Amino acid sequence: MDARAIIAHLRKGEVPSQAELSWFARGLSDGSVSDAQAGAFAMGVCLRGLSEEGRVALTLAMRDSGDRMIWDLPAPVLDKHSTGGVGDCVSLVLAPALTACGAYVPMISGRGLGHTGGTLDKMEAIPGLTTALSEGKFKKVVADVGCAIVSASAQIAPADKRLYAIRDVTATVESLDLITASILSKKLAAGLEGLVLDVKVGSGAFMKSVEDAQALANSLVSTANLAGCPTSAVISDMNQPLASSLGNALEVAECMKVLCNQGGGALTELSVSLGGMLLVSAGLATDVAEGVSKMMDALSSGKAAEVFAGMVAAMGGPTHFADEWQRFLPEAPVIHEVTAVHAGIVQAIDGEALGLAVVGLGGGRQIESDVIDPSVGLSDVVRLGDRVEAGQPLLRVHASREDAAAAAEAIVRRAIVIGEGMPDIPPLIHEGNQ
Repeated sequence: MDARAIIAHLRKGEVPSQAELSWFARGLSDGSVSDAQAGAFAMGVCLRGLSEEGRVALTLAMRDSGDRMIWDLPAPVLDKHSTGGVGDCVSLVLAPALTACGAYVPMISGRGLGHTGGTLDKMEAIPGLTTALSEGKFKKVVADVGCAIVSASAQIAPADKRLYAIRDVTATVESLDLITASILSKKLAAGLEGLVLDVKVGSGAFMKSVEDAQALANSLVSTANLAGCPTSAVISDMNQPLASSLGNALEVAECMKVLCNQGGGALTELSVSLGGMLLVSAGLATDVAEGVSKMMDALSSGKAAEVFAGMVAAMGGPTHFADEWQRFLPEAPVIHEVTAVHAGIVQAIDGEALGLAVVGLGGGRQIESDVIDPSVGLSDVVRLGDRVEAGQPLLRVHASREDAAAAAEAIVRRAIVIGEGMPDIPPLIHEGNQ
């Protein structure tokens, strides 16, 4: 095998063989493929594309570049993946609710990327909790509690970690083939028996059009199923934040309200919809309606909250978190209301701008080494179609300093459009789901 020959195949529009892709993935993980060759490979895939067979082969090759987890558990092993949005804290609701319904959920998650929040950063807003568990500890928490939300070890799909970093600096991130292989290589390495994908679309998502979101959903679902993991997908709307808060501790608070039966709305609706689909795929419900009903029962009974509290304690956080979560979550020293200048109806919300405002407050990373402030963010964000009067709050800014709050206010004022007439409000879950 030779990296130059494989790159030459791509340049000519030829799809490399499964053996060649496996060799290249091993070369990414062991260093025998150079950065220059990895960049050329990524550009070749980006420009020429892969066939469906090639996409599956690349995904499996990257999966097999490191460790693969094997579970010996008495119930199905399930998970979900979101393509990223704002106010999207579904994982913190879904994992314990699925567990309360009889599944095991070993959820390997990521950190914030660009304007979108990261599940690991939200979990680590809980004092003492660590998401960097050894494989042995990860397996013990899952076996004992039923779920764990953790970071990927260096041994999980190392070829993807290397290639992703190179894609980021070579303008080759936006390739359906590479996005698909990147997402699924890590999920498949986790040894799942069922997966649901939440593909976001709209102003707060990476995919701005339904057509682009549908193309990604099709690619992910077909590849995962051909790779042997039963998978379905939902296309959900991100033209406004999913929850009414953005920011790590603030989103944990939103989840705790849902888990403790004190809240609902879009966060609850999407969580139980995704969970209902997974329960059907795993044989734990006969149809989606029954699956949704079981998920709602897990939330309303408090069983999901008990599971979440057990997971928090097992991962180093406070005990009895479900009973006293308000006491443990950090609060920002500055809370500033942004009020409407004039009366009207909320016409549009630029979710990406709101997400970037949270990053600017310190709730996300400008560079990889930045330390996140878990207390900052935005709360009580208005919804599309809400009528507001002059002087009524549009949202609240949680900041570490007054000047940071003022800078965030300037951004969010431009991001929320007030006008006359009722806007077209997209459905939370779009048609055309897989």
